[in-house]
Amino acid sequence: MGSKGWTRTKSRNLSRPGPWPENEVTRRNLEMKLGMFMMPLHPPHRPMHETYDEDLAKVVHADKVGFDEVWIGEHFTASTEPIANAMTFLAAALPLTKNIMLGTGVVNLPNHNPVIVAAEAAQFDHMAKGRFLFGIGPGGLASDFEVFGNEDPEARGEKMLEAYEAIRYIWANDPPYRFQGKHYNFHITENIIPEMGIGFMPKPYQNPAPDIGLSAMSPFSGSVKQAARKGWSPISANFVPEYSVASHWKKFLEGCEEAGIAPDGNRWRVARNIIIADSDSEAEDLAHDPMGSTHYYFDYLWKALCGANYSVAMKPDPKMADEDVKLDDVISQLVIYGSKETVTEKLIAFRENVGPFGTLLQAAVDGSGKNGDAERRTMAAMSDFVMPRLAGALVDA
Repeated sequence: MGSKGWTRTKSRNLSRPGPWPENEVTRRNLEMKLGMFMMPLHPPHRPMHETYDEDLAKVVHADKVGFDEVWIGEHFTASTEPIANAMTFLAAALPLTKNIMLGTGVVNLPNHNPVIVAAEAAQFDHMAKGRFLFGIGPGGLASDFEVFGNEDPEARGEKMLEAYEAIRYIWANDPPYRFQGKHYNFHITENIIPEMGIGFMPKPYQNPAPDIGLSAMSPFSGSVKQAARKGWSPISANFVPEYSVASHWKKFLEGCEEAGIAPDGNRWRVARNIIIADSDSEAEDLAHDPMGSTHYYFDYLWKALCGANYSVAMKPDPKMADEDVKLDDVISQLVIYGSKETVTEKLIAFRENVGPFGTLLQAAVDGSGKNGDAERRTMAAMSDFVMPRLAGALVDA
């Protein structure tokens, strides 16, 4: 856990009728955690070294103000999202931070050799002394799919699962190794010298493995059900509407039931764009400013999803035609903004509507935009004001 860890202390009636199925998880004492999710996303004209410095400073600041965790995305073929290896980037944060957990958000396994990922993740876990969260996924960027030959969505899903099986096989065993799969095959059977350590793959610092996060952005996502069955932590994307986030909780319950696992909201992370200002009107202006970072963020994502023929992920109403979707309406529905008091109330209502997630991830935006400097103020207000009150409002009735 990070430096704070907010625990509920005040009462709010959560037993009223609503979308949460009546089960033990609605009555448990849930601890609330605060994190940050960074794609990261920057305008393509910005120099890479400049955005790396900015993103690293955000990680350090998050640790300073008491965030519990941060997740960093990876992409290979987008100058707007220029981090190709999250672990390489996060290694720079290790000596500059003390408490914050550092997560890959996510390693797109079909784009990698699982033997390399297994070794690199084990190394990073040791370097981080266990401050490592291992986020994985099938990928989400069409140009990445193309460059690696992973255009087939069914094959991508197969490769992701098989790659993780290979990684866990390596971490759970000593040589000789022999892995035969549909997509991946490897072995070390001949060149093994135990007294010299030759032929041995590294195991993680955390035993048996770091916590696993799996990203999800589709309504009624099968990835969430899959994560629940495997004991992983689903991460609901910040750019999906409320109904979609609520559907993730339903799929989580289905997966837990199938696996015979008690549902635990502490395993569920939900990301959201959040803007806190001195007044509701100022926050609204920041959210909708055409020159602002938030406007750029959602304009970029909308165009990218439309280009990938997957605009349904972001639509407030999945039945709407693309041409009927207005960006200001999307921002109004997907961004939680206002004064710190208003944001607190909005987050309480949001959590009651979607389900009992245990970690809230504030989505990071570009710092060069007109409202980019508001992000640090929002981070401080989330840590110092909003989270203690949000946790306090979630006590069992």
